[in-house]
Amino acid sequence: MEVKQHTDHIELEETLLKRIGQIADRDAVRAFVVGGYVRDLLLGRHVTDIDIVVVGDGVAFARKVAEVFGRANLVVYETFGTAMLTLNEAKVEFVGARKESYSKESRKPAVATGTLEDDLSRRDFTVNAIAASLNADTYGHVEDPFDGQGDMRKRMLRTPLEPTATFDDDPLRIMRAMRFAAQLEFEVDPAVLGAAREMANRLSIVSQERVSEEFLKTLKSRKPSIGLQLMFDTGVLRVVFPEVAQMAGVDQRKDHHHKDVFRHTLQVLDKVCQATDNVWLRLAALLHDVAKPRTKAFVEGTGWTFHGHEEVGARMIKPMFKRMRLPMEHVNYVEKIVRLHLRPMALVDEGVSDSAVRRLLYEAGEDIDDLMRLCRADITSKNVRLVEQVRKNYEYVASRMEEIEKKDKIRNWQPPLRGEEIMEICGLPQSPMVGILKDKVTDAILDGLIPNEHDAAKAFLLSIKDEVIKGPAIKRPRRSDLGVLDDPTS
Repeated sequence: MEVKQHTDHIELEETLLKRIGQIADRDAVRAFVVGGYVRDLLLGRHVTDIDIVVVGDGVAFARKVAEVFGRANLVVYETFGTAMLTLNEAKVEFVGARKESYSKESRKPAVATGTLEDDLSRRDFTVNAIAASLNADTYGHVEDPFDGQGDMRKRMLRTPLEPTATFDDDPLRIMRAMRFAAQLEFEVDPAVLGAAREMANRLSIVSQERVSEEFLKTLKSRKPSIGLQLMFDTGVLRVVFPEVAQMAGVDQRKDHHHKDVFRHTLQVLDKVCQATDNVWLRLAALLHDVAKPRTKAFVEGTGWTFHGHEEVGARMIKPMFKRMRLPMEHVNYVEKIVRLHLRPMALVDEGVSDSAVRRLLYEAGEDIDDLMRLCRADITSKNVRLVEQVRKNYEYVASRMEEIEKKDKIRNWQPPLRGEEIMEICGLPQSPMVGILKDKVTDAILDGLIPNEHDAAKAFLLSIKDEVIKGPAIKRPRRSDLGVLDDPTS
């Protein structure tokens, strides 16, 4: 990804931009495409959303564009003086060239009409402060008052104004610096990092939804570790995701030390990103060891242990999702991946029995392939022989899972007896005992005692129901509640 030599003109072949330029000419309005569209065009990246700046009333111009295109889907944000219109599947945002200032306690701007250079000066980074004319007489002419093209060639993120002024106006730009560093794989100007370090706590005035959106965009980049390391180095991570920041650090006792969990996690995350674009698996990779600081203990003769960190970590997921206002429909998936991330290796330690494999397939369900992607990425040891052995172990587990899945069809399997039928067979009202009986039938199938068939399950239920109902209601504990030794891959 290389920027071309400095240019005063770029080819704007987008038909949509030409039509918008024609509307601007008709109304004697100076119009420009700015920001990420121009940046990505110069970098040879895929161009998506379009930002339009006009010298004048941006919302009024947006209404004229919507009228010409015959669209009724214009969304106006009066407070910010902007408007959004979806055209040809592209989101086009319109704004009038402006000066802005923000109060110390809010992101709501005080807007005043300004020149194009005023508008470009208040943008976040010089690489986003480049404009190209849409008017016929200067179509494609580049305005680059802050040498954004020079910074592209240097692969550097720099602010048009003093970084403290840029961040003070809008602290979310601190997160955007980290996100763009990861997306573009650019360096960040030391002055920008210094301002981010100094002003990290100002992120508290930004809505949690906006902060989390930038965080997820960082995770979606090709190499998220770039942005996350910068967040950690500047103290931003401590503000926006303290549980992740707390994974950093290495303790040593006698001759025993453990790896820096944060550094290990970044390695795992980057490896997962090579295998999948699924941002929720990437988040699970980031959080798979999040409970190690809480479960760390030194055992004489053994060294450092993190017993039960997979279960403790899984229980931390939902509160983190709620605090960060992440979409709750993904919480169960991330919990599951974190809870099960040691299980494939534990199978090797315990012996890869059919019943153990069935249980893993049953518990992971349709997410078993994602779980194995994380497990393979979790091998970060510098010991080449250990890495090779662990990799072979995982491949053996994977082959056994494939073999048993073909035979028993356990993945996405539902027990053949539902609760309503168990209640009818046993004459029970709705109660915890129904769940206990259902677990007994499920365990019998997973342990290979009976086939995965309705009639066999019903016969087994009839054979055990009287004894179970009369006996103490003791539910089988989850393996994770028993405490599992930390795996050797991390």
